[in-house]
Amino acid sequence: MAGNQASAGHLLRLIRSGEATTRGELQQATGLSRSTVGHRLDQLFGAGWLRGAAGASTGGRPSARLEFDPTHAVVLVADLETRHGRAAVLDLAGTILAERTGDLVIADGPDVVLDRLARWFGPLLDEAGVGPDRVCGVGLSVPGPVDWESAQIVQPPIMPGWDRFPVRERLRDAFAEHVGPPSTAGPLPVFVDNDANLMALAEQRENHPDCGAFLLVKASTGIGAGVVVGGEVYRGIDGGAGDIGHIRLHDRPDALCMCGSYGCLAAVASGRSIAEQLTAAGVPTTSGSDVRDHLAAGQPDAVRLAREAGQRIGEVLVTVVTLLNPGVLMLGGDLAGTPFLTGVRELLYQRALPRTTAHLSVTISSLGDRAALVGAAAMVIDHLYAPDKADARLAALARSDDVG
Repeated sequence: MAGNQASAGHLLRLIRSGEATTRGELQQATGLSRSTVGHRLDQLFGAGWLRGAAGASTGGRPSARLEFDPTHAVVLVADLETRHGRAAVLDLAGTILAERTGDLVIADGPDVVLDRLARWFGPLLDEAGVGPDRVCGVGLSVPGPVDWESAQIVQPPIMPGWDRFPVRERLRDAFAEHVGPPSTAGPLPVFVDNDANLMALAEQRENHPDCGAFLLVKASTGIGAGVVVGGEVYRGIDGGAGDIGHIRLHDRPDALCMCGSYGCLAAVASGRSIAEQLTAAGVPTTSGSDVRDHLAAGQPDAVRLAREAGQRIGEVLVTVVTLLNPGVLMLGGDLAGTPFLTGVRELLYQRALPRTTAHLSVTISSLGDRAALVGAAAMVIDHLYAPDKADARLAALARSDDVG
């Protein structure tokens, strides 16, 4: 790393990754002088972002080993489903400090849902024992395509009223109203992404960090996929990557999808589709979460339909896996379980070339309902503590200190 690139933010990246955790190692990695390294570390210690690994200091100087302090701030995150939501407070190591699940009907629209969500945040912070001044950012997981830069949801089939709604701005206003003004220098950072993306990010980081190509398929009310390549979410050019629920099946031109088209995979093999089929068979079912309850109870029709849904999704995944060549294919969402997994494996191993599946692990989500929450926190932390962003935040903190 060239010395002129080794800002305080770059030093922080080296420390967080474990590449360099002492002053000497930082000098060696960056080519900076001892005094310059010391000055930049002073910035990081002054912001409260670093601590000595032993948790102590000697003679006013930090301990020899350095580490990122995950307790200096918290992240607020939320995961929206079609009929309920989850929210949590996490520290910067991804540890959940407080969590809440409740009814949140996404069809009620963004104003209602985001306001109700913000009302959860204050009590959650109280439960976690931290004040609003410790919140460094907010992350939101949603079941629809997201333009990541603008934090806007784009033409979501199962989120009426959310298309291009200013989610970031509305959530900031709701936070200020129900929690208080942010302590951050500048507007409260708010990030939004698709739920499958965030689930994939969390599962890859937590359980498969050495997997360079990771694929997660979420099958709930809708169907979507998240792809992590080289440790980073692959979103495509405008957030549309992974929207496999709207790949057309040639033999189901009669199946009307929520998007308005016919023959989509989601219209045939999603939790919504299974719920409709179960209801028609005399088993009242309103949503993907109801299907999950039936599966947990071993309801025979639900078990059969989940396996058949796995087979239909497996048909599509033959192409997806052949294209991406992932090391792990993980199944998550309401349908994820043995019948669904069995159906996916049957079609995948039957139709894909042996070369494609020789080193492929097909498994079920281990983080379960918390995956999107953990992924949303990782999204916020990755962005806020990336070198360039970290430097900008340090500069803003320094200006606010000067004004103070």
